Amino acid sequence: MDTESYNFLLDLALILLSTKLLGLLTRRFKMPQVVGALLAGVILGPMMLGVLKETEFIDKLSEIGVIVLMFTAGLETDVKELKKTGKASFIIALIGVIVPLVGGAGLAFFFNNGPAEAGLASTFLQNVFIGVVLTATSVSITVETLKEMGKLNTKASNAILGAAIIDDVLGIIALTIITSMADPSVNIAVVLLKIAAFFVVAAVAGYLFYRFFKKFQEHYHKDMRRFVIIAFVFCLLLSYCAEYFFGVADITGAYIAGILISNTQRTPYIASRFETLSYILISPVFFASIGLKVQLPEMTASILVFSILLVIVAVLTKVIGCGLGAKLCGFSNRESIQIGTGMISRGEVALIVATKGMTLGLMSQQFFGPVIITVVATTIIAPILLKVAFRNGKGHEELELTAEVEKLAGPKSEFSAYERDIPESHKK
Repeated sequence: MDTESYNFLLDLALILLSTKLLGLLTRRFKMPQVVGALLAGVILGPMMLGVLKETEFIDKLSEIGVIVLMFTAGLETDVKELKKTGKASFIIALIGVIVPLVGGAGLAFFFNNGPAEAGLASTFLQNVFIGVVLTATSVSITVETLKEMGKLNTKASNAILGAAIIDDVLGIIALTIITSMADPSVNIAVVLLKIAAFFVVAAVAGYLFYRFFKKFQEHYHKDMRRFVIIAFVFCLLLSYCAEYFFGVADITGAYIAGILISNTQRTPYIASRFETLSYILISPVFFASIGLKVQLPEMTASILVFSILLVIVAVLTKVIGCGLGAKLCGFSNRESIQIGTGMISRGEVALIVATKGMTLGLMSQQFFGPVIITVVATTIIAPILLKVAFRNGKGHEELELTAEVEKLAGPKSEFSAYERDIPESHKK
């Protein structure tokens, strides 16, 4: 019997144990547990101990993890809140995407201006892709921090949530466009047409599925597990169609599928089941696999300098870009700073974009380390700066009432969106 064929079981056990232990450790330092999962991959991977390495099993499971993460993000999207912020959120998100895109690409140009390596896209596209990575914003980390501070219902917080959702979508579209540009045989006009066609098809298919799913739910009230299966099938099919027929990233399809289902009756139940799947298997493997990709030999002195500068650019471009957008929309100076700091964290979306770029030849291995460092650094910096920006700020009466109710109800959960407890009502 070939014992090596069962090594994936040991790898999986090590990943789950290490991500959990380091996640608990980082939580004690008031940091999101996703940071611990990333560190687990770095420590056990080629960069340090070399206990784990990338395998086809881990890669495939990570790909499913990407889809589940984006689908869950769609399920948790508050469409009504998004509509409420409307124009202001869009302007904040748009400027908050353009400034980091230009800043990241400009910085990359000074460190990557030679001929492109074999098997990679042109140097210009590689540099632009660094900017695309910096456009992302992590909603989950920001939301968890705002909840902790009792500031989730402020005017600035609503703008942050709306803009974060929109700029995730804009970042995914930017990823799709630059992915297509990496292939010289592709016409950009055709690419944009295909993107538009995808959203039209997704809207029609989504409407039909929504009507079917809503009626289907009304006829079954006991065994709700079938709703989870049908929802996941729809997610996988839309992800497949997005990638295969329209050349749009599969994560775009997954995210849209989540948004479409988010307005249905059984959404809390479905979301709780996917959170369980994500918590016990998918998310730990995905985030640990990111850490496994970081290798010490690639981190030269020049790359370390680039890493430090990339973190600085990542922080400043979001604060300036989103803050400027907020100011143009009539927010006060204090609120503009709050919105800018709330958009700093890059989190899981930046990791997804960076991972996609690596597989498509849009980023060399040596620049992947700095991206991981930037993601981890902004994840740690964002909650700290948010607390400073909201310090002594006056909230609405609704906020004060909510904070008082939460105080009477007991201590809030310290779990991040990456590891959230399932409500008791969904455990039956």
